[in-house]
Amino acid sequence: MNKKKWWLFVSLTILFVGIGMSYLGDPTFQNRWLWRWERLRVYAQGILDPVEPPPTPLPQPAIAVTRHPTPAQTSHLSLAPQPTPTSTSTPLVLPDAVTLPAPRWERQDINNCGPAALAMYLRYYGWEGDQFDIAGLVKPQRDDRNVNVDELAYYVRTRAGWLNIEYRVGGDLTLLKRLLAAGFPVLIEESFYFETPFYPNDDLWAAHYNLLTGYDDATETFMSQNSFYGANLQVSYANLQKNWQTFNYLYILVFRPDQTQTIRELLGEDWDIEVNRQKALELAQNESQSDPQNAFAWFNLGTNLVYFERYPEAALAYDQARQIGLPQRMYRYQFGPFLAYFHTGRIDDLMAIVEYALKRTPNSEEALLWRGWAHYRQGKFQEAVADFRAALEQNPTYLDAQYALNFVLNNP
Repeated sequence: MNKKKWWLFVSLTILFVGIGMSYLGDPTFQNRWLWRWERLRVYAQGILDPVEPPPTPLPQPAIAVTRHPTPAQTSHLSLAPQPTPTSTSTPLVLPDAVTLPAPRWERQDINNCGPAALAMYLRYYGWEGDQFDIAGLVKPQRDDRNVNVDELAYYVRTRAGWLNIEYRVGGDLTLLKRLLAAGFPVLIEESFYFETPFYPNDDLWAAHYNLLTGYDDATETFMSQNSFYGANLQVSYANLQKNWQTFNYLYILVFRPDQTQTIRELLGEDWDIEVNRQKALELAQNESQSDPQNAFAWFNLGTNLVYFERYPEAALAYDQARQIGLPQRMYRYQFGPFLAYFHTGRIDDLMAIVEYALKRTPNSEEALLWRGWAHYRQGKFQEAVADFRAALEQNPTYLDAQYALNFVLNNP
């Protein structure tokens, strides 16, 4: 029996045993079983279909297009710009250390760091739910591997409307400390590395939401409530800065309505979303110039250019990031390249990266959506409709997929 057949035999055997044991009705056992089965399934798949590095750009020029559908929620953040405060009452001198009361810690379920981190954050304000309340709305499929910041914000606005939520990009360590010193925990999106591989040649890289509740200049560390590793963990300023860059220095703030003016003063000109994004663009430009072999700096540059619909420039920035090399799971979490290549007519590049994304994450509603748009551009309307419907099967609340399906059906 060769290696591939042996792994198939072992996987199927464990699957049938696990299914039988699940009938015992023990939720704790079922949770452990599902996690272990998922790891085994992915590892076996990696043996049968070995993982390769993400594809590099195809050797062809970008071709600008002038007519294209625009999905409903993918170009800009959903918040309306607000007037920028003209002054701030926040002291410039920060305390050497801050420790906020830590909410009750919660270990994340499978692929559930976003809901778990947000649950802890909301609990800071007296909310009494848990991660499964949040996941039930934002990721109906338990094996959905990604929850976007928009989805977390949607939960707060529709299910915890007595609280406000704002998120921005281009943050820095001083801003994090200023917010913490004012009594506001901060949720960031960052990268981290698994301790053990999920498949052969796994680069171990993944995304993670992390809740910060304090800092200490003496040890140069932040205090984090990490749904994967544990409560009250210290993370160095240097490591946080490095891991945070991967996601454009995204930070999320939850606060009571009566605290809105304080948040505005703390953010200063970053309260204005357009100004904030322009600053993030300039930051990415500077980082890509000062460290030209940093793929994440180029990727952030592309993402901020996409926000301003500067698609040809964004595509070139993403080309640089791809040429340097990106992690295997990058397109599970970030989708700016899909927009850039679509809007510049580079459909072969778009198809190459969405197919790679689906090889890593077959149930990714975002990759299914953009494969559908690629099929649409190629004139394959039936395939496009099938992809849009598949995206909706994975997440029935995915408005971009519903928009796409309606568009194609009404414009055959």
